[in-house]
Amino acid sequence: MKRLVFALSAAIVSAMCVCCSSADRYVTSDGAILGTTFHISAKVRGVTPAEIYAAMSELDAEMKASMSIFDSTSLISRVNRGLTDSLDSHLRFNLEMARAIGEKCDCRYDVTVEPLTEAWGFASKHAACRPNVDSLLQFVGYDKWRIEGDRVVKSDPRVRFDLNSIAKGYTVDRAAAILEEMGAENYIVEIGGEIRCRGVNATGDTWRVGIDTPFEGNMSPGADLYATVRLKDRSLATSGNYRRFYIDGDGRKIVHTIDPRTGRGTVSRLLSATVVTDDCITADALATMFMVVGADDAIRMAESMRDSVSVYFILDDGKDGYEIFKTIDM
Repeated sequence: MKRLVFALSAAIVSAMCVCCSSADRYVTSDGAILGTTFHISAKVRGVTPAEIYAAMSELDAEMKASMSIFDSTSLISRVNRGLTDSLDSHLRFNLEMARAIGEKCDCRYDVTVEPLTEAWGFASKHAACRPNVDSLLQFVGYDKWRIEGDRVVKSDPRVRFDLNSIAKGYTVDRAAAILEEMGAENYIVEIGGEIRCRGVNATGDTWRVGIDTPFEGNMSPGADLYATVRLKDRSLATSGNYRRFYIDGDGRKIVHTIDPRTGRGTVSRLLSATVVTDDCITADALATMFMVVGADDAIRMAESMRDSVSVYFILDDGKDGYEIFKTIDM
């Protein structure tokens, strides 16, 4: 489950609340969005926390209406049921980005896995006792759909999309754009652990973000941090299988990161994948992809992406401890 927390000292928190003047102070806003929470801290003139909160509430409604598979009236739900083939700008952009990212990793990242995430119980419905994976794989793959103008064309009406691995990062990017339109040059946006920041914090230092220790049972974000990273003008997302999983009747661990080649969740010694890139939509998708491909392929792919992507992987060392692979500047 993707989740990070701010590693902010008491001094930084205090500085957020008291600055030189009301015109120059950092304002903070917190609330609910996309079924999770958001936190924003921004230095912006003439904008109140209430105005930021209102903007986030409007963004929440807009994103859910477009891309929520949990809302039967959303556009993506209607596309999935074959009631329309029309796309709005949000859905089209996310589908195009998903395809671009998937094609870079041999289609190991695929947003047509919705029939599989539903069958395994990760799309708001109960898991099938023994999902017929082979039959569901017939509807999975980038060769099963294409975009023509503002329409999506499916080769089979049973093709269904799940953008949960990318939409949250996209929403972070949209929230950051809203703050910049308000005039913010220094800010941090966090939605359910996905982050985008610009400039510096209230003390003039780079933003600092904590990475949770990925042990099963660590259900309280921020309660047990393994590391902190510094961020400036970058985005960050983390994916892991230590919160969103269940044990089936045969004692097997069933995880939410579904491999589109096998139709099953990937369990490897890679416990947590943190990705830093320019935009959060890419970080979000890549973090999921790294968990899907497993430890060895994730490390190989991360090495090949060093020029534009930084990572912090926490792996099981096989001795009740952790091994770290990182290309990120801490």
